[in-house]
Amino acid sequence: MKALVFPGQGSQFVGMGKELYDSRKDIKDLMESANEILGFDILTLMFNGTDADLKKTEVTQPSIFIHSVAALKAVNGLGAEMVAGHSLGEFSALVANGVLSFDDGLKLVFERAKAMQAACDANPSSMAAILGLEDAKVEEICAQIRGIVVPANYNCPGQLVISGETSAVEEACAKLKESGAKRAVMLPVNGAFHSPLMQPAQERLAAAIEKTKFRKATIPVYQNITTTAVTNPEEIKQNLIAQLTGPVKWTQSVQNMIKDGASNFVEVGPGKTLQGLIKKIDSSVDVASAI
Repeated sequence: MKALVFPGQGSQFVGMGKELYDSRKDIKDLMESANEILGFDILTLMFNGTDADLKKTEVTQPSIFIHSVAALKAVNGLGAEMVAGHSLGEFSALVANGVLSFDDGLKLVFERAKAMQAACDANPSSMAAILGLEDAKVEEICAQIRGIVVPANYNCPGQLVISGETSAVEEACAKLKESGAKRAVMLPVNGAFHSPLMQPAQERLAAAIEKTKFRKATIPVYQNITTTAVTNPEEIKQNLIAQLTGPVKWTQSVQNMIKDGASNFVEVGPGKTLQGLIKKIDSSVDVASAI
């Protein structure tokens, strides 16, 4: 069975989407509509901006979403039987399985990005990548730290990102190294994504989601929060909202997709990050880029 997977924040690059834009008129029209929906010229930033431009959350998230949906259009869905997305990528996945329109998905992604940026500005905080330690040990040590620090991204075995108040993240990093982590690396982000510190953003996103039309899924989406197949639009909404303050359980989602029959994973969007993670989760499956 074929599964489509969609990347999240961090996969952006200058020039992203330009080849897709130039390849077909219908893709060009789709991408140009993004400028009107957002009210600014995001395509110029994607094609000719700077790394600094693309690192702004309000630009990064819509850019990756636009690129991913354009790539999806270029390959016409590839006859996939299930979808999943890493964090932000879940919105692209919901376009792929018919739950969201491109327009509605982009509006939600932009609102999410603005809400997350506002939460970061109000409460500067941090994330760190922990390498070479079992998930259970990371969870155990985070629970011992005073202050807010939680597992945020279960990316693959031996790679877990933690998130929270800067002092708590730094203390956790020190203790995790003492406990045998190969590396504990502070990430260049100014906020604690997928932690309780995103509560204000969650409330703002929830309000936008409740006003948006969600259709029944044509094929299941394996959501970050539940890690299992979901098709019901109301469930999908609640899981999307919960995702902002809850962990991205990517390892568990991929394992469940494989258990349910997925043997061929196609990454749709910029970069190859997810292909690398999936191979580390299960080296027996096939991985490829859509374009």
